[in-house]
Amino acid sequence: MRVFTSADDILGAAGETLGTTDWLTVTQERVNQFAEATGDHQWIHVDVERAKAESPFGGPIAHGYLTLSLVPMLAWQLYSIENAKLGINYGSNKVRFPAPVPVGSEVALTAVLTSAQTTKDGMVEMVVTQTLTVRDAPKPSLVAETITRVAF
Repeated sequence: MRVFTSADDILGAAGETLGTTDWLTVTQERVNQFAEATGDHQWIHVDVERAKAESPFGGPIAHGYLTLSLVPMLAWQLYSIENAKLGINYGSNKVRFPAPVPVGSEVALTAVLTSAQTTKDGMVEMVVTQTLTVRDAPKPSLVAETITRVAF
């Protein structure tokens, strides 16, 4: 766990790999809950029998945005920011889903603090490259550059 305690701490860590999380199993229950929360009930995610019969992936897969939504939960295993007055998700520069996440597979997140800078209003802006991989898969399922702004 990488703990940042000041603006200088974050700024000095630019380029640092923050680590890789434990494995998390992506269950059909989680996929169904995401479908309920978002209204996205596309059969490739929620109709197990049809996905097994018709999907090019051999079964149901997680929503891309479900995959992205795992980033905050998993990132808490890798780094935290203490002594901050405020931290906000500012957005993403780039989000890609190069490979599916089959239901039942295990995923892990690797985070790299790609860059850090001070904004005009004195906040620290962190760009973290988040890469989510399925165990034993040849390529990642998610690569996202997330932006967080922190005030100390």
